Amino acid sequence: MTVIDDRQVFHSAPVRPMRPRVAVRSVAPARVRPAGPRVHRPYPGRPAGAPIHYRGTGVTFSRAPHARRTVSTGVTIALAGVAALITLWLGLVGHLSSTPAPTDQMPDQLAVVQVQAGETLQDLAGRVAPDAPAGQVMQRIRDLNKLDSASLDVGQTLIAPIG
Repeated sequence: MTVIDDRQVFHSAPVRPMRPRVAVRSVAPARVRPAGPRVHRPYPGRPAGAPIHYRGTGVTFSRAPHARRTVSTGVTIALAGVAALITLWLGLVGHLSSTPAPTDQMPDQLAVVQVQAGETLQDLAGRVAPDAPAGQVMQRIRDLNKLDSASLDVGQTLIAPIG
């Protein structure tokens, strides 16, 4: 690698002769700092590199004397009663505003039915008891016939609630 010297040479300006020295008068400082801590700052000054030291929690509060007033037993019981009434009221509102339970009941009559081609247990439950909830009818068919799974065979005969 080749290094090229690209420094430029500047000719300096002509040198002037120095001026003769003049006597310097001492002047009094414009402001004299009072002794003791600074008055205009709330805290004493700190060196420029020293860490800041915080005093207290930083939360201001009144320094006026306050008397503590205790809560009487009667007030405590009254507040607990109000809380209980609010809880009961909210419970009643939640209970009364909920949707009513379906009035469909499981059919009481049982019959022997035969499984048709391509029919599932859910299809069978809808065919034998169309007004009853299908999930409950399916569970009842499983219980009555002691089925372990929902798979059915074509032509299989089952006991099912009808209605």
